Amino acid sequence: MQIFDSHTHLNDQAFAGKVPEYIKRAQDLGVTKMAIVGSDATLNQGALDLAHQYANLYAVIGWHPEEALTYNQQVEDHLVTQLQDDRVVALGEIGLDYHWDKEHHEQQRAIFTRQIELAKTLHLPISIHTRDAFEDTYRILKAADIRDIGGVMHSFNGNAEWLQKFLDLGLMISFSGVVSFKNAPEVHESAKLVPADRFLVETDAPYLTPEPHRGEQNQPGYTRYVVEAIAKLRQEEVTTVAAQSYRNASRFFGVVANG
Repeated sequence: MQIFDSHTHLNDQAFAGKVPEYIKRAQDLGVTKMAIVGSDATLNQGALDLAHQYANLYAVIGWHPEEALTYNQQVEDHLVTQLQDDRVVALGEIGLDYHWDKEHHEQQRAIFTRQIELAKTLHLPISIHTRDAFEDTYRILKAADIRDIGGVMHSFNGNAEWLQKFLDLGLMISFSGVVSFKNAPEVHESAKLVPADRFLVETDAPYLTPEPHRGEQNQPGYTRYVVEAIAKLRQEEVTTVAAQSYRNASRFFGVVANG
């Protein structure tokens, strides 16, 4: 069984000095590939470094909405250079986060829109973060029409209605450990309804640890438990969900499925 963690932060300080150990733990659980996601200058460079060091790790780099106020022309110029690295498979994570920031929504929307433009110019898919901002995220994505590059709703936590809206825009849907939580019925329903060729799995480690390890620090290997939770909800074999999500991620990121 092979599993592709489509969104993880092995570049986070939580894993510093222990990356080989966590990669080995992941392999023991069947997690053989990972997309290492950045969000600012430090984490973007960390994602690139890991992608160059390990053949089965890939870099996703971009500017997170929480960092919108630090985005400037110098940042963009450097980001554009990094995005042309052959180990980069997507631009992200980008999007909108209104949970903590109540004041700078206009700046967030502008930076999100600008990075979508960069992705289209560079022909890269995008990884989308949205928190308490479904309406504006949907509006921007619909206006941008990203079908030519593709995108994924990272750690999707919406209901069936939002699922269909984003599917109609041509987006992939990625499920994190939230899909294993007992108190997430809307996410459960979305996991049941999503078409087989449109979903990915992820950890978002070190965050959102799935059951049965909830309360501990998350790690890429725990994508295995996300797969198991989805398999139970869809009444499918674990191997079926693992294989389908692996093929979907390989196709989305444009990497060789068995490489």
